[in-house]
Amino acid sequence: MEAALQEASRAAAMGEIPVGAALMRGDLVLAVAHNRTHADGSPVAHAELLAVQAALRVHGADAVRGATLYVTLEPCAMCAGAVVLTKVGRVVFGAYEPKSGMAGSVFDVLREPRLNHRAEVLGGVREAECAALLQAFFAARRD
Repeated sequence: MEAALQEASRAAAMGEIPVGAALMRGDLVLAVAHNRTHADGSPVAHAELLAVQAALRVHGADAVRGATLYVTLEPCAMCAGAVVLTKVGRVVFGAYEPKSGMAGSVFDVLREPRLNHRAEVLGGVREAECAALLQAFFAARRD
């Protein structure tokens, strides 16, 4: 989660919503990324999706399958769908997202039994730190 938090801080420094992700296989970092929706001019440039895409480019699908995705915010529907499609084995997230979280808050795409893959999910890891980054970012934008 430390690598994901560092990426979230990078996002905040760039004026992006501070969400970071790290895709790992054991101690091996497959890819890290942070939100880039403004920098890329794309509403789909979420940290999780960018990390998964980078890992696929560099390491291939076999490396991603079964890996662990650490992310500072509960994944949205798009990112949860990418986890299911690429068969990431485990998702560890920090802050819960009660408005759009798809790892249990609004719906649970990651553990939906009708889908062909279900990821193990652990939420609330370093939740206070992850939430504080988001709260500070949005407080600064309101001021």
